[in-house]
Amino acid sequence: MPRQSYAGSSPGFSRVTGVAALGFAVAIVLANAVMVPAGLPLTGAGIGEVDAFFGTEGDVVALASAITPAAWVLATLFGAGAAAALRRPERERGEAWSLVGFTGLALQNVTFAGVVATRLALSATAGHDGGVTRGLWALHDALFTLNGTFLALALLGLSVAGLRAGVIRSWHGALGLVSAALLFTSATLTPLIIDHAGPLGLLGLAGWSMWVVWILAYGVTLIRLNPAP
Repeated sequence: MPRQSYAGSSPGFSRVTGVAALGFAVAIVLANAVMVPAGLPLTGAGIGEVDAFFGTEGDVVALASAITPAAWVLATLFGAGAAAALRRPERERGEAWSLVGFTGLALQNVTFAGVVATRLALSATAGHDGGVTRGLWALHDALFTLNGTFLALALLGLSVAGLRAGVIRSWHGALGLVSAALLFTSATLTPLIIDHAGPLGLLGLAGWSMWVVWILAYGVTLIRLNPAP
């Protein structure tokens, strides 16, 4: 990929936020690498499976939760770097797609904080109060699936802004838009996904996997940006 020259943000800031994007992708993959092999129940799982996991794997939940604050900081830096690189040409066109994307990242940080907080609460209640655990798990599933709305906003805004500014490649933008469509569809079908564990959950998984690749590619792009004088 040729080194890109672009007037939008300082080289140092762009590189820092590009590294932050890579760190964010690594952090969210690492958190899942800790939780999933340990047996994290899938969306719509029965209360028995939920009780068994959260009642015995509290240390795993705590370890994965310890990773997420850094991920939220890195996501914010990434969003700020992308917006800074894209805002000047957007202002000239009277557009604000990059701000749509940054807002999506901010909202997904808030929503996923709710997911992590709910998991920590489940570790404290599992095996002690079935009614509370059932309610917390339902809240967890709803927040987790609806978060696809905000991931879709981030993907849509920063993909469209990057394409229109010529900062990202066409394949990268297309990947982001397809991922956004899958995640938004998953969020729209939240009640069905929660009530009926099955193939519908694969929509969100496919969209999330594309989202991670998209972040990595965007991080490399920000690192390689060479703002013109």
